[in-house]
Amino acid sequence: MAYYELDKARLVNLEYSLYREILRTNRAGSYCSTTIIGCNTRKYHGLLVCPLEQFGGEHHVLLSALDISIVQHDQVFNLGIHKYRGSHYDPKGHRYLTRLEVDDIPKRYYRVGGVVLSTEMLLAQEEEQLLYKVTLEEAHSETMIRFKPFLAFRNVHELTYRNMMANTRYRQVEKGIALQLYEGFPALYLQSSKDIEFIPVPDWYLGIEYLKEQNRGFPYQEDLFVPGYFETGIKTGESIVMAAGTSEAKTGGLKAKFTREKKKRIPRDSMINNLLNSGQQFLMKRGSVTRLIAGYHWYGERHRDTLLALPGLAAYQEDRSAYRSILDYISGEIEKKYLSSNKSLLNRDIDVPLWFFWTVKEFASICNDLDVWKKYGQVMKAILDHYRSLNEPTMRMDDSGLLYAKKEGVPLTWMEAMAEGKPVTWRPGYTVELNALWYNALMYFATLAADSGQEKIAEPYLQLAQNVKEAFGHVFWNAGDECLYDYVDGDEKDASIRPNQIFAAAFPFSPLSIEERKAIVDVVKKELLTPRGLRTLSPQDPKYKGVFEGDQTQRDKALHQGTVFPWLAAFFADAYLDIHKQGGLSFVKSMLDGFEEEMGNHCIGTISECFNGNPPHEGKGAVSMAWNVAGVLHIIKLIEKYSNV
Repeated sequence: MAYYELDKARLVNLEYSLYREILRTNRAGSYCSTTIIGCNTRKYHGLLVCPLEQFGGEHHVLLSALDISIVQHDQVFNLGIHKYRGSHYDPKGHRYLTRLEVDDIPKRYYRVGGVVLSTEMLLAQEEEQLLYKVTLEEAHSETMIRFKPFLAFRNVHELTYRNMMANTRYRQVEKGIALQLYEGFPALYLQSSKDIEFIPVPDWYLGIEYLKEQNRGFPYQEDLFVPGYFETGIKTGESIVMAAGTSEAKTGGLKAKFTREKKKRIPRDSMINNLLNSGQQFLMKRGSVTRLIAGYHWYGERHRDTLLALPGLAAYQEDRSAYRSILDYISGEIEKKYLSSNKSLLNRDIDVPLWFFWTVKEFASICNDLDVWKKYGQVMKAILDHYRSLNEPTMRMDDSGLLYAKKEGVPLTWMEAMAEGKPVTWRPGYTVELNALWYNALMYFATLAADSGQEKIAEPYLQLAQNVKEAFGHVFWNAGDECLYDYVDGDEKDASIRPNQIFAAAFPFSPLSIEERKAIVDVVKKELLTPRGLRTLSPQDPKYKGVFEGDQTQRDKALHQGTVFPWLAAFFADAYLDIHKQGGLSFVKSMLDGFEEEMGNHCIGTISECFNGNPPHEGKGAVSMAWNVAGVLHIIKLIEKYSNV
């Protein structure tokens, strides 16, 4: 039995099935994604979605859908499903679904009378090619099968409509056809592993609707071009593989290729294997260069996300070469982008270079052969010296050693949401996590230097760290609530209960006493902890917004005002176990239950971007985020660590 298996009752229930999605990638930036029943509900959905270098590397939907039809006794049973105006679905192929198994790859089973058909799909690794396999499991009469492709050829952020510019002509290729709807796009090759007839019936399917876009307040209707359909006979037990790609395939090897590609997949037979499978999907290898995508479907590379996600994603990988390469790349990017001027630091990135120290220490803990001082000591020193040299009204290190940053109308930390041209959570002055990161970085660097026999280099940074530690408690400790202020700017001391204080309790080098750290953990546990992570604001706060919904502006205004983020739970678990040791294991293990439950809710086998602050904490935003998957893996690693003490 597959780890995730859904029966007919759930699959035919559109209120259930339309809100659960599937995502597969090729580890090179392309992805395949739709709902569990194959009905696209987002403009970002598609069976072959590729980054196109000729269009700035942005993702484009080439093949939106591929409808499968069974033909018996001159009757056609279309297994596809599309939504049109007025909640009209046509065809209604989901009615024939009997089971969905999500093991190494998703497998759907359909029954039409005496016919049982299964479908599987995957992306060839590091190729722009979808392999779609259908198998006739049972049949008592002569059976034909049809494949009807729905083409989009447009940017994932846009929609397409019937037009006279589209080149609807096709050319024959080996066991298939090739089309190129618009100039500048690559041709799309649609080919079969078996001799197959293409019947040209060119038509635009008008007014296809995307439910998720409608709910998000975006345009949600588009027209898709169908050039015709492919048809061939199929016998009981026979499999046919349809390929859709940007280069011509050798059709004789498609079946064998599908089998080889399937064997490469990590079996999704446990929670951790689902996370590992999901984690690998964020890798994007283009040529010899590997990067990390922050999330699907609309995020690209983001340095903060990469730094937070890298250790967790690499922790259980036997081959960490790609992750080492990404860390080296980020090291170079910090020198090039953040240390050359202060402009980047004052553009929502004030904390990014300091996360590098946390990432390197975590990475070193899983790579015993990493000589941190030799490899990264120079860039670490450059980062610290850059912050030490800050002496501007808007960004400076003050006489006590604390970091101050303030730019009117610009959020400078990870809480960067903007609505109507204004920051939702403007946190000017001394921010708690920035200075916790600063202290952690100073102490880690000083420790590395001393351990490497460089005591003279370590001395000034160690002294500065001691100054920061003393000032930190004086500035941030909120004695009334027994926790930390979120930010301090002059006489303004923000007592909002937010998760940013958990970093000060969780980092390897904390400026707080054990009693202060325990008090913070208790407050965060009481006010912010949910089964999906930490809220960004206490429900007791008048500014709290427990539901992340509505149009873009409404969602942005709610993003860091109560919305839950799973990656924050990893830092809570770190602090909690450091305080309670083995006595805290049972509680932290129970935290995993909420994440395991979620992995069957929004996008199968992965963790969504954020969640409503209010129960039942419905998944929102992007369907799969790197730092969230990494955060849950980090919790599992912590449980192993403290279980073996």
